[in-house]
Amino acid sequence: MREAPADYLEFAVARSGPLFRTACLLTGDWHLAEDLVQETLAKMYRSWRRISRAESPVAYADTVLVRTFLSQRRRRSSTERPIDRLPDTAGPAQDAELRMALLDGLARMTAKDRAVLVLRYWEDRSVEETSRVLHLSPGAVRTQSMRALQRLRALLGNQLADLTA
Repeated sequence: MREAPADYLEFAVARSGPLFRTACLLTGDWHLAEDLVQETLAKMYRSWRRISRAESPVAYADTVLVRTFLSQRRRRSSTERPIDRLPDTAGPAQDAELRMALLDGLARMTAKDRAVLVLRYWEDRSVEETSRVLHLSPGAVRTQSMRALQRLRALLGNQLADLTA
């Protein structure tokens, strides 16, 4: 096996944390997120010569991550879910309840809705950035964001009002 180029290793080390955070939000599971990041970095490695010359390897990595996630969700095996959950690190009580409610709501949404909400609102990306990652028009991102937010509000119902009051 050949040795990885130094610039790829530097890129992988620098981007694995942000990719992992996004993957956690998309999958809702720590272990699946690790697998998703590993698969993303493996795909990046295979084409690194071409990707490293691209305008934005970071944006390319984000796109690979989201597309890999959406592709995995379409496979039948993606419906498998772990039985036990490890708790996240504790934060302020009211924020933890709201965070858990939002994560639960995201977990019950479709993969596309979850991807657009995570990119737009959790990661605070612009419509243009989100449209590039998801390969949608900016208008489609706005529409999908609005509809996904409506679905999330409907899923959370009174629970959201109680937690934000």
